[in-house]
Amino acid sequence: MFLPKYPDSPTPPPAHTHAPTDPAPARRTLPPVSISTGAIAAVITGGVVLTALLAAVAVSAISVAIAAVVLRSLFREQHRR
Repeated sequence: MFLPKYPDSPTPPPAHTHAPTDPAPARRTLPPVSISTGAIAAVITGGVVLTALLAAVAVSAISVAIAAVVLRSLFREQHRR
């Protein structure tokens, strides 16, 4: 009598087999996009300008805050006299 050899940790056979589904639809390929150096330069220039404007706003806000603190301390000192 021939006995089949089983693996050390047997796994039960699958209860059902999956039928293959429809193949995935073919992906549309996008047309090649060429980016000109002018467009890259415009984006970089715009980024630099916006960064400079943001820095200018931040410096102005800090200056206004310092001026407000100085004026408040001057008015307090004047009221104490």
